[in-house]
Formats: sequence, structure tokens, C-alpha cells
Amino acid sequence: MMAGFGHGTRRYPRSRGRTGSRTGPDRATLGIIGVICAVAGFFVLGIILGPVAIVCGWLGMGRSWAGSRSVPALVAFVLGAIDTLLAIVWLAGAATPGYGLF
Repeated sequence: MMAGFGHGTRRYPRSRGRTGSRTGPDRATLGIIGVICAVAGFFVLGIILGPVAIVCGWLGMGRSWAGSRSVPALVAFVLGAIDTLLAIVWLAGAATPGYGLF
């Protein structure tokens, strides 16, 4: 009589064997998006697009340094870090009394 409390004899056919949700973008897509954001960040809004590229690259690598890494994700991570660093240097230089780096 306990079968009525969610312990029935039939199982939902797709409840097993699935390792994760397929609703979001996959790793290759995140890597490509990260590379596009990093390259665009060199020209406009580097302080915003740089961290976005870092996050996309990190998620595209599977949130770890170990294992097989996607090349676009690694490129996105590195370019995003460079882009963010350059944007911070540019902002720090713009805040000085000299109005620029030179």
C-alpha cells in the first residue's frame, strides 16, 4: 500500500543516465564567446568585457585547470586577463594628474 507515496513500480524513463542539464551553452560555445568578448574588449569597454571573457573561458575549461582544456576557452581566459589588466592600468593612468600614461 505504500506505492502511492512516490515509490511506484514504474520509473520515469529519463530519470537515469543523464549527467547534466542540456539547457545552457556547451563548453566550446562559451570559449568562442569568451574569445569574442576578449578581442572586442581591446577596443571598447575592456573593464567589462575582460572579466566576461575570463568567466566564459573559465566555464569553457570546465572550471578546472586539470584535464583536457578547450583551446578557445584557454585563449579567452588569457586574453580576458590581459584585457582586464590593461583596462585597470588605463583607468589608473587616467586618474592621475597627468591625464594619461605619458
